[in-house]
Amino acid sequence: METNTALIQECRSKAQEWLSPLFDEATRQEVQAMLDNPDPTALIEAFYRSLEFGTGGLRGIMGAGTNRMNKYIVGMATQGFANYVRKAFPGRDDLAAVVGHDCRNNGRLFAETVAAIFSANGIKVYLFESLRPTPEISFAIRQLGAQCGVNVTASHNPKEYNGYKAYWEDGSQVLQPHDVGIIEEVNKVKLEDVKFDANPDLIKIIGGEMDYDYMTAVKEGMVDQDVILRQKDLNIVYSAMHGTGRVLVPMCLRSWGFQNINVVPEQMVIDGNFPTVVSPNPENSEAMTLGMKLGTKLNADLVVATDPDADRLAIVCRNDKGEWQILNGNQTACMFYWYTIKNKKALGQLKPTDFMVKTIVTSELIARIAAKNGVDCFDEYTGFKWIAYRIRELEGKRKYIGGGEESFGYLPYDKVRDKDAPASICLICEIAAWAKDQGKTLFDLLLDIYSEYGFQKETTINVVKPGKSGAEEIRAMMDNFRNNPPKSIAGSEVVLTKDFQKLVSYSGGKETPIDMPATSNVLQWFTADGLKISVRPSGTEPKIKFYCEVPAPFAGPQDFDAANAAADVRVEAIKKDLGL
Repeated sequence: METNTALIQECRSKAQEWLSPLFDEATRQEVQAMLDNPDPTALIEAFYRSLEFGTGGLRGIMGAGTNRMNKYIVGMATQGFANYVRKAFPGRDDLAAVVGHDCRNNGRLFAETVAAIFSANGIKVYLFESLRPTPEISFAIRQLGAQCGVNVTASHNPKEYNGYKAYWEDGSQVLQPHDVGIIEEVNKVKLEDVKFDANPDLIKIIGGEMDYDYMTAVKEGMVDQDVILRQKDLNIVYSAMHGTGRVLVPMCLRSWGFQNINVVPEQMVIDGNFPTVVSPNPENSEAMTLGMKLGTKLNADLVVATDPDADRLAIVCRNDKGEWQILNGNQTACMFYWYTIKNKKALGQLKPTDFMVKTIVTSELIARIAAKNGVDCFDEYTGFKWIAYRIRELEGKRKYIGGGEESFGYLPYDKVRDKDAPASICLICEIAAWAKDQGKTLFDLLLDIYSEYGFQKETTINVVKPGKSGAEEIRAMMDNFRNNPPKSIAGSEVVLTKDFQKLVSYSGGKETPIDMPATSNVLQWFTADGLKISVRPSGTEPKIKFYCEVPAPFAGPQDFDAANAAADVRVEAIKKDLGL
């Protein structure tokens, strides 16, 4: 009780500071209402901590408070970022930043706030005229030779959220030491230090010319245009999910040669409230309902969608019964890797220096595909900035030909250093065209992959624990798993454990160091019969994630339903053994 009283008093003290004239009237009224409310829950949630950079940067629920997304938190983050940039590039008088935003409420306000502060600190700003996809922000940083960038987006989170992705000069989200350095600078900033008054002479509005350059670059992800030309009438249905892909995805598809592109009209409307979906997340099948409905009406070959900031994609294709089948992120990723390797090899384009990248929680089926074909595939941490890290490490020495992660993010070329849904949608449509050329569907290709490389089902179990108490519960769960690891899971002995926080793997009583560029709070267990379970707290949402890879017998396409059912049974056993 004493601890709770102390916490409430601490939050009240922080909130009182937000009643000063430094804050606008609307903010002061919102804070005063929290202080006046006899229930302290809202006050605690708004002030018990300050938002921190995670795997996706800064992200939180919009509203007043230190633990909320608002122009003051954005302002202090940007002032700290600007201070760090000036420190990282001493003596430079030509510093530049690219700033963009997506469709979310307050997106333009926050982006203009960021631009104003950078310019007030003597940093030239290239500000997009209106909403643009996340990958285009990354592309623009590289294209314009900027030292940094910010995209205001909360990606696929619910409508209450907004966020702030910080980028470095290579076009990737910031990594160590820059993320740590930025946080240190941000923590020094007081609101009165923030230079909110813009220098208009240092702000340049950009738009169409960058769209054209980006669209041209996306074509580098193409493997075989002849296939597209033969199947230019592939029947495609596309949804922008109220976000930034609405203009560029159809443009890019047409530039690749596709001519039969149909859009979901209700979801082409820009709206940060996302009125046609419960949550604008491609991982949620509900979000694809309208697309599948239109796909049925038009007898489409496939339905594709992008999340609000167009870095992630969702794919729906026809299964062997002619019904719509939503592919999960691992299945989509497997198809990208498999097709790229198979067809580059067939066209004589595959070289010994080519490499691909995946994340440690993404399907091991990808590793088998790459290994069998003699292509190096590197394993990196969750978060696309780690894939970008590997591309940067090998730049000029080897050629990146594709990489992605299980969370519906993929990048098929190296002009961008973040997930790229417009390019990925073009490539998946090329793959669908290649399949159709042979009288097959995308689903048929998936069954071909399983037949050659083995079946496994990937399932992510999300345990949501919101608020301060939830964060403590997640920490306790990870501590317990680390200190008391399971000896068997779903009836199979654990034969290998990887702890990426300690950078050690354990097998047969032996410890082996893990070679990674940093530590990460991730645990993995591998069992004797091929199960792989990865556990990690989300860096952007109040949840702990369990990534399950479950093999099952698969002699051919006729075994898909039985293999899927057998895997489902084992997933339930995994949940039981892990107490989920």
